[in-house]
Amino acid sequence: MTLGDLWFIVDVLFWVGFFVLEGFDFGVGMLHSFLSRTDTERRVIVNTIGPVWDGNEVWLIVAGAVIFAAFPSWYATMFSTFYLALVVLLVALMVRGLAFEYQRKFDDPRWRSTWRWGLTIGSALIPLLAGVALGDLLHGLPINKAHQFTGGFWTLLTPFGLWTGVTLLVLSLFMGATYLTLKTTGELHARAQRAAVGIGVLAVVVTLGFMTWMHVGLSTGFVPKPIEALALMAVIAAAWLSSAKADGWSFTAAAVGIAGTVGSIFQELFPRVMISTTNAAYNLTVSNTASPPYTLKVMTVVAVIFFPCVLVYQAWGYHVFRKRLSVPRVGGDDVAKAPTTAETS
Repeated sequence: MTLGDLWFIVDVLFWVGFFVLEGFDFGVGMLHSFLSRTDTERRVIVNTIGPVWDGNEVWLIVAGAVIFAAFPSWYATMFSTFYLALVVLLVALMVRGLAFEYQRKFDDPRWRSTWRWGLTIGSALIPLLAGVALGDLLHGLPINKAHQFTGGFWTLLTPFGLWTGVTLLVLSLFMGATYLTLKTTGELHARAQRAAVGIGVLAVVVTLGFMTWMHVGLSTGFVPKPIEALALMAVIAAAWLSSAKADGWSFTAAAVGIAGTVGSIFQELFPRVMISTTNAAYNLTVSNTASPPYTLKVMTVVAVIFFPCVLVYQAWGYHVFRKRLSVPRVGGDDVAKAPTTAETS
């Protein structure tokens, strides 16, 4: 295994970590407008992810940074190809972040409603757009000999890419519903359980469609690889466990399902990093896009030192904020405002 191969695996781990950790954040953000009946319930739902959502977004930043440092040619082609889509994704990320901080600044129903729907729509757009981009990597795009994208914006909306985006959107919804069953009590908990059961059935359908399309439609072979079989079985198990009201196990299985789904894309892609539909000779691969060995060695040393520290810090944060949240019986002001970045630090 070369250092380029190693850093491809590291980047995959960051993409998987992003969708696992931010997946339930996105799901909660999408669901908070529909599962709540009162403003107080909405605040409780948002507070379940208040202390952790910003830390989870770091995984996306690092995934992009790894591509920039370890595979500069891949970074140049990929980010120029998805430029417009990335702008929309960044706007969604910013609106979502602002919604956490600003929706309680003024006691005005219209102000709160605007930021509430900003959080809902932003949370839906991010997994959808990121999923379309990952699906396009495997489906292939028109890339010429100079590794330049020769299509337009609408070329990016490949059918498989769109289905991949929908799949990750639904899996995020499913994770969000199962996460809320772990973090809420009472009627809110019961609603989250019912939502998890219904969304779980949909998650099984779209994941099965995704795996079938990847093998049959993209001709990657008829025999699923272990990680793909694991992903599908995990989603099926999560749906069944949700109906059995096994909250912890259903959330765990849903997390394994979305991790396996994202991981399967990169497994089928390797050793390529972007596929050219113009000519297979123009494919971007790990070997022809990797940085020099010295750069990769320095990155490896830095990662070995600091990555465990990040994992320990983030695990400690989840441990501190592990308790369930309840809707107070009297008055909405009894629920604390969702912690800001400064407050959770």
